[in-house]
Amino acid sequence: MAIQLTTDQLKSYDQNGYITIEDLAPKQTVEALSNRLREYTHGGRPSGAIRMQTEPRVQRQEMQVVHAGDGIRKVDNLVKEDDLFHQLGLNHNIVGIISQILGTDLKMFRNSLLMKAPEVGSQKGWHQDSPYWPIEPMDLCSCWFTLDDATPENGCLAVLPGWHKRGSLPHISVTDDYVIDPAQCEIPEGILAPVKAGGGVFFHSLLPHYTAPNKSGKWRRAIALSYMSSKSRHTGSGDGPTYLHIQGKTYPNCVN
Repeated sequence: MAIQLTTDQLKSYDQNGYITIEDLAPKQTVEALSNRLREYTHGGRPSGAIRMQTEPRVQRQEMQVVHAGDGIRKVDNLVKEDDLFHQLGLNHNIVGIISQILGTDLKMFRNSLLMKAPEVGSQKGWHQDSPYWPIEPMDLCSCWFTLDDATPENGCLAVLPGWHKRGSLPHISVTDDYVIDPAQCEIPEGILAPVKAGGGVFFHSLLPHYTAPNKSGKWRRAIALSYMSSKSRHTGSGDGPTYLHIQGKTYPNCVN
């Protein structure tokens, strides 16, 4: 049976913009996903339409890595292109929790596996997700599912509880990043949200969040699975892409 959120957990998500849930998937599933990812990044498994992004400092040759896979920062499209990660995107605990937050008619907006190699992975500055995304209303929910224990030392999430209620904040482009404009918005010290491998942080798409650089000797790998109501609207050019259908109905004049 899928995990059921308590009334207090749902209230906490509404008030704070996030909740942390452990044990979303068993250890053997996490190990299988970790091994599959390693095949793509270090083992030469054909990646096809899976896209990989290199750490900017590695790309500029400001930092050297032992293996090219140690320099990968982000892997996109795993849920669509890989069978094991596709199963994760449909995981009954994850989808069950998302449906309690967003409703039962769901599509996946995107999935990005975010990697911080030991002593290589860089910080991701304070930002909100929705200002990046051509979706309205700005009410998506992501499950930040971890393949490794995410700790303060290796770059777990930090969040600003309740700030999702402030709406879309001004962002600016800086070197290697797109962040909340510090000249227009004073950012306080965030609250850390550590989570063990196989668990996840569920957070609102307007919740400001940050991850520190990985200064530890251990990997920190987490996949952001971002879901939206099927009643959402695409606000970019054209009709928009056809999004992965998760469950429930599709509605006219809404996301494909």
